Amino acid sequence: MSTDTIKLGLPKGRMEKGVLELLEAAGIQVRMSSRAYRPSISLADFETKILKPQDIVEMLHIGSRDVGFAGADWVEEMQVDLVELLDTGMDPVKLVAAAPKSLLVNGKLPKQKLVVASEYERLAKKWIAEKGIDASFVSSHGATEVFPPEDADCIVDNTSTGSTLRANNLEIIDQIMVSSTRMYASPAAMKNPAKKAGIERFAMLAKSVVDARQRVMLEVNVTAKDLEKVISILPSMRKPTISELHGSAGYVVKAAVPRAELTSIIPAIKNAGGTDVVVSLISQLVA
Repeated sequence: MSTDTIKLGLPKGRMEKGVLELLEAAGIQVRMSSRAYRPSISLADFETKILKPQDIVEMLHIGSRDVGFAGADWVEEMQVDLVELLDTGMDPVKLVAAAPKSLLVNGKLPKQKLVVASEYERLAKKWIAEKGIDASFVSSHGATEVFPPEDADCIVDNTSTGSTLRANNLEIIDQIMVSSTRMYASPAAMKNPAKKAGIERFAMLAKSVVDARQRVMLEVNVTAKDLEKVISILPSMRKPTISELHGSAGYVVKAAVPRAELTSIIPAIKNAGGTDVVVSLISQLVA
């Protein structure tokens, strides 16, 4: 293996499907083989391994991996110095403290000796100290929500919707942080010029898909009289593209606009004189 080969860590488990779909949308093919944890990837000078997100964080920290995907919660838990390249926005979760409703007094933990269970030892202990709670810590290894009430009074765990907590009669009493799947690089790899260039190209391809998912391409026809009014409405990335219609009948205006703002943009365009509005998806977007 060349010393400039970039060692990529892909996450196993909950994050895996989303990351593979992101890479495929970026034109990067990941092919599984009989060696299930060592797929091939359609990028030259990349060597890939599938690992647990926690292991990716640790390996990026010690430099045995150069770039990889993991949750921000585990980077914070392990308190390691990594270079964040991209927040994919995928797998959004909140790290929360939760306890049985029957234990709470006016929605708060009682002033008594408690037991707190979590996979996040450092973050849980930090939260206990910051809140001034009289508690001992118990380490869990998955299914933390089943600890209360017999084996713990309170838990610190991640949740996306809160449904699992509610199903176990737990109520969120505090939010510690928010997290998502992110792309990180090893600081050591980013000091190697050849690896840094390859990692940044990889990040750019993935970012082009993340950015494209936030926007759509909007096209609208407009007369010369209403052109400036329509342009003023469009929140384009820089300046919209304007082309003259056949026979000087007006103009077609094209802009990549935020998907979340479509419900207000389209009525405003119509009110400003725009017609024949077309909205299409963008597969990749490089600014």
